[in-house]
Amino acid sequence: MAIIVNLDVMMARRKMSLNELSEKVDITLANLSILKTGKAKAVRFSTLEAICKALDCQPGDLLEFRNEE
Repeated sequence: MAIIVNLDVMMARRKMSLNELSEKVDITLANLSILKTGKAKAVRFSTLEAICKALDCQPGDLLEFRNEE
């Protein structure tokens, strides 16, 4: 997939665990894990906003596009 999710990088920079982020964002561990591993097919803007608030970052810090031709 050409969209890379850098959630684990931002979590490491903020020294935040998956459990802690899950509680702050009010999303299940399973769904957060799917997003973190890049297996999610979509993400709601409201979820992205909540993650950005919790990690004090921008959407571009979490998502990256790589052209894979």
